Amino acid sequence: MAHQFFFNSYILDSLPAPEVGFDVVQDLSEPRLRMYITQRGVKSFFVRKRVNGRDKRIIIGKYPETDIEEARAKVNDILNKASKKIPTRRKKISFKDFIELYLMHKVRRSEDSLMKLKRAINLHFKNLFEKNIQELSVKELQYSLDKIEGRAMAARMQELLQSVFNYAIDMGYMKNNPMDNIERITVVRRQRKLNKSGLQKLLSAIKKEKDLNLRSAFLMLVYGFAPKTKIFKMRWEDLDFNHDLWCDYPLSDKAVLLLQDIPQDSEWVFMGRGRFHLTDPRVAWKRITKNAGVPGVTIDDVYKFLMHALVWNPDKDVLRDNMNNLLSDLFA
Repeated sequence: MAHQFFFNSYILDSLPAPEVGFDVVQDLSEPRLRMYITQRGVKSFFVRKRVNGRDKRIIIGKYPETDIEEARAKVNDILNKASKKIPTRRKKISFKDFIELYLMHKVRRSEDSLMKLKRAINLHFKNLFEKNIQELSVKELQYSLDKIEGRAMAARMQELLQSVFNYAIDMGYMKNNPMDNIERITVVRRQRKLNKSGLQKLLSAIKKEKDLNLRSAFLMLVYGFAPKTKIFKMRWEDLDFNHDLWCDYPLSDKAVLLLQDIPQDSEWVFMGRGRFHLTDPRVAWKRITKNAGVPGVTIDDVYKFLMHALVWNPDKDVLRDNMNNLLSDLFA
């Protein structure tokens, strides 16, 4: 059950981020109004409504961009709209056109992530594009999923189709979701092999890397608290050494010292081939993990281990202190 109290800015500003998952709080003044607090400190107002037998959570807006009174005022209107019967659309629409609608209205991703998703859709579901979404059969959908190599990718594409057809129902194009008749693809999640001792060994191996560019990039993976795609695309113009910031994101002290020692002779901080940024140094990373005695550890494992251990705080100065304290604890 959500923790209940009268929403006011003083309390909402002081709510701590949970260590795992998310927390939910409820407004006593308007009990239908609730708020998510994520592990990264993001706070969002939302309401719940049962529509067509399904429990829906409708996001009103993020706090503090949406203030408390504004969120309370929107509750009635949002719930009334959600209660209206969805008109049945007799006009047919192709799967390709509906996917474009879905991506436009339901997907919120970075440009790179969105392009990656579009490539996956084109690769795995191109044979369905010209068919009307209302006429796609369970057999056709199952066949498309069966052709996908790798259970993890197939499972992600199955989840995407489930969401797409749910949206088609919400929009009145369909009455039932054909994906409900397809057995869910189960994936055995890989156990993360990295721990504190492994990270210490990995850092020692990284420091022995002879290539200065690779050594600096791999060290930044540890000191930068950011995923590899952002680290490798780092630009000098996005760094503010006067305030120890990177695109308005705080830098740890070790990250600042590391970056200040790198020659600024290109647009990119970490150069790859052809005057472009570093992209996927998998051979070098495999060599380093082997030398560290932690074979099989991925670059993503480093980021996920650090972010799980980091105490998130929306205040930049507090977050920077938390970064520095964590690195001190890990590598004291």
